[in-house]
Amino acid sequence: MPVVSSFYGIVIFFFFDHHNPPHFHAKYGEFEALIDIQTFGIIRGYLPSKAHSLVVEWAALHKEELVKDWELAKANKQPEKIEPLK
Repeated sequence: MPVVSSFYGIVIFFFFDHHNPPHFHAKYGEFEALIDIQTFGIIRGYLPSKAHSLVVEWAALHKEELVKDWELAKANKQPEKIEPLK
């Protein structure tokens, strides 16, 4: 479970060799959601609305990097760190 970024108590990570559609995991406290890289919608799970808004803001800034990291993780390679939201 490689962590690629964290900000405001939110941790963003991927799993290796994962299933489609391209997505990442976001964890905030006891909440966790799978976020679609193309739409930034929640595929499964739940995040409070403020945390989800922050994740969407961050993901929109780093979409290309997320796609690249998805491909790396899917190929069982270490994804690269992504700058946190400031």
